[in-house]
Amino acid sequence: MTKIGYARVSTREQNPQAQEAELRAAGAERVFVDHGESSRRSDRPQWLACLDYLRAGDQLVIRALDRIAGTEVMAIEILHDLGRRGVSVKSLTEPALDVDTSTPAGQAFVGIMAVFAQFRVDQIRANTKRGLEYARAQGRVGGRPTVMTPERVEQARRMRKEGASISYIAKVLDVGASSVSRALRQPASHAE
Repeated sequence: MTKIGYARVSTREQNPQAQEAELRAAGAERVFVDHGESSRRSDRPQWLACLDYLRAGDQLVIRALDRIAGTEVMAIEILHDLGRRGVSVKSLTEPALDVDTSTPAGQAFVGIMAVFAQFRVDQIRANTKRGLEYARAQGRVGGRPTVMTPERVEQARRMRKEGASISYIAKVLDVGASSVSRALRQPASHAE
């Protein structure tokens, strides 16, 4: 049995080295790593390469189920597919996941694990939403600062009144057309 690892980080700024080290310590001979990819996407480049590389009798080693699947349905599909191909899955943080997915008991267990993985993802999402709502209530707004300064908004409004197109305004202001559109949709007192 060959152990093959798969690691994933959600953003380009995150470092996957800790995941890779854990997978190698667990015996993974090769580790595929996706950077800045959502687990909800099934077309992650290194995930596809990993799936292509796996052979019957191999074991896929992951840190947690959420590294390979972003939803419970996706997790069940992936685990069933790997089971049909004769590939077992071992999660380092969910040791009970090391089951035979070719049996009815193994398939049922995979379904239960997938539900818990989805619960964890939903909890993280809910916690993030609560945190953002609290921050907004405190007057803090996250996200990238707008490129549309008050001066640019004023100039865009003036140009638009003169009949200029959104794309022309964006070109003149050296910003994206969506930034111009968004700024022009805001009431005059909020278009900052």
